[in-house]
Amino acid sequence: MTSRELVYRTLEFRNTEWRAPREMWLLPWAGDRFAPAVSYINEKYPSDFTSPDPCYSVKEPAVGNAYKKGSFTDAWGCVFEMYEDGYIGEVKTPLVGDPGWSDTSRVRFPTELLSVDVARVNAQCAATDKYVRASAGPNPFERLQFIRTTEMLYCDLTDIPGGLRDFIKRLHTFNCDMMELWAKTDVDALNISDDWGSQTSLLINPQVWRAIFKPLYKDYIDIAHRAGKKAFMHSDGHTLAIYPDLIELGLDAFNSQIFCMGTDKLKEFKGKITFWGEIDRQNLLPYATTDEIAAAVREVREALWHDGGAIAQCEFGVGSKPENVIAVYETWDSYGKGI
Repeated sequence: MTSRELVYRTLEFRNTEWRAPREMWLLPWAGDRFAPAVSYINEKYPSDFTSPDPCYSVKEPAVGNAYKKGSFTDAWGCVFEMYEDGYIGEVKTPLVGDPGWSDTSRVRFPTELLSVDVARVNAQCAATDKYVRASAGPNPFERLQFIRTTEMLYCDLTDIPGGLRDFIKRLHTFNCDMMELWAKTDVDALNISDDWGSQTSLLINPQVWRAIFKPLYKDYIDIAHRAGKKAFMHSDGHTLAIYPDLIELGLDAFNSQIFCMGTDKLKEFKGKITFWGEIDRQNLLPYATTDEIAAAVREVREALWHDGGAIAQCEFGVGSKPENVIAVYETWDSYGKGI
């Protein structure tokens, strides 16, 4: 069995005897500090997932390094400030300063993201037996924050101006064009990524989320499914309030902070969506013993596994102990047969 077949079985709740698919997300902070451990994990517990190299015919006009101290300007023109190497920065100066969103002229829609070389992507898909996800995908809520700053956008969403509604339509059209383009390639899945949760709840009123953002995600997921692709989504934080909505929309896999919400709250959704990781990176990965890590993996397996429906995803990021990341994959691999 190939990695691609293993992932499909897991997403479709047909994995009755094999191990869970593996994936490690490596942040530069950890890669720079623990290179030997990273090499060990990649060799002993290789990922079942991959993404094509950037295959844009036109280069993105980003300036700087997104993970180095200083400033980084992305392809949209948003300027991120990084205060330490290995960390993701923050936008402090809005591109749209008008609370009515009447002037969006400083926002640059990066058409380079629509210059995907489909033939090159397909060649990379054909050259691997791993499960291939698209290299890019929409993040409408985050993008609006990067353009306006988080604080100002939250104020805008309390009484949404017409200019913001018009801009969301433009942004959504661009995102749909990007999704349709990737849907024409041979990747197995399309991606969506937006951070929606605080430590204890959704960042905005769930009713506002359903009115403004849920229809956007429906279109993205529908584009994937019409093309025979799966739809994967990532969000940090407490997102329990929108789990039923995402299941209703047909989302296939959701990367969320399940320990922030509690497996007891999420187990009602097992067999309805695939839990794309993860193990608690706020407390367990930095501070727990390897025995506690093993117990956490067992908790996830017992609560959420349903002939699949769970992926052994783990982020090796800031503060994580390498022995704990290793213990995550060691414990997951103890369930089911290898391939």
